[in-house]
Amino acid sequence: MTEEESLLYRPFGPTIFKVKIPEKIIQELNNYIDTLIEDKERLKKLDHGAHLAGQVSQEFSLEKEFMIKIGWGKFLAESTKQWIQMSAQKKITEFNIINSWIVRQFKNEYNPTHWHGGHISGAGYLKLPSEFGKPIQENKKTNFNGKIQFIHGSEMFMCSSIANITPKIGDFYLFPNYLMHQVFPFSDTDEERRSISFNAEIDENIYNVYGKK
Repeated sequence: MTEEESLLYRPFGPTIFKVKIPEKIIQELNNYIDTLIEDKERLKKLDHGAHLAGQVSQEFSLEKEFMIKIGWGKFLAESTKQWIQMSAQKKITEFNIINSWIVRQFKNEYNPTHWHGGHISGAGYLKLPSEFGKPIQENKKTNFNGKIQFIHGSEMFMCSSIANITPKIGDFYLFPNYLMHQVFPFSDTDEERRSISFNAEIDENIYNVYGKK
C-alpha cells in the first residue's frame, strides 16, 4: 500500500471532519450573543434548553435571518459538501438546516452522553476559559476537564471506542447525527465555554444506506 492510499484508507467507523470557522463569522456570532444575552425577553423566546441534553446555564437557538446574513448556513453547507465528498465520494444536492444553537457552559456544568437528530451535526467553539482547571487527583495523567468526547461502539483490539478532543476557538467538528458524545465539566474559573452546534438534513438517498438495493 502506498503512502497516499494509507492516508485515505478508512474501512470502519464514522469520520469526524474538522474545519475552521472564519474569524469574521466568529466575531459576528460573539457580538450577536453578547447583545442577545442582555435582551431577556428575546432570549426567552429563543431558549432551546428544554429540547437539549445539557445541564448548562443557557442554550438558545440562532435566528434564521441572522444565520443567512453572516454566512453561517453557507459555511455549514460548504463544509458538509466537502466532508461527504471526501468520506463517501458522493456529491450532495440538498442541505437543509433544522436548527443551530449556542451553548453557554460555566464551571461544574456538563453535557451528558447524547446524540442528535437530522442527518448531519456539528459542534465548534467561539469562546473558551483560559484554563479548565486541574483534575481532583493531581497525579492523573489525563485531564478531561472541558473536553468533548466522541463515543462509538466498544473498545476492541486495535480499535478504540472513544476520541477526546480539547476545544480551541474556531475549531468546528462535523459528524453523523448518531455519533454519541458528551462534554465534561470544568473548574477553577468563572469564565465561559461558548460553543455552537447544528443539525441538518442532506439527500435522503445518500444518508439512508439501509434503503439501498
